[in-house]
Amino acid sequence: MPLVHIELIAGRSQEQLKQLVKDVTEAVTKNTGAPAEHVHVVLNEMKKNRYSVGGVLKSDEK
Repeated sequence: MPLVHIELIAGRSQEQLKQLVKDVTEAVTKNTGAPAEHVHVVLNEMKKNRYSVGGVLKSDEK
């Protein structure tokens, strides 16, 4: 059972998230041979004030 975790900053539409999990599932299926119904994708969305790059919170970027 492939299990894929994706961490991303919140803000994408429901349609974008649906397409993301569809595309990831297809890629995993293509490259592992696992059936799609066995591919699990977990999306973890973070608020911009809970993620930083280079010591700067994404919420503080201009």
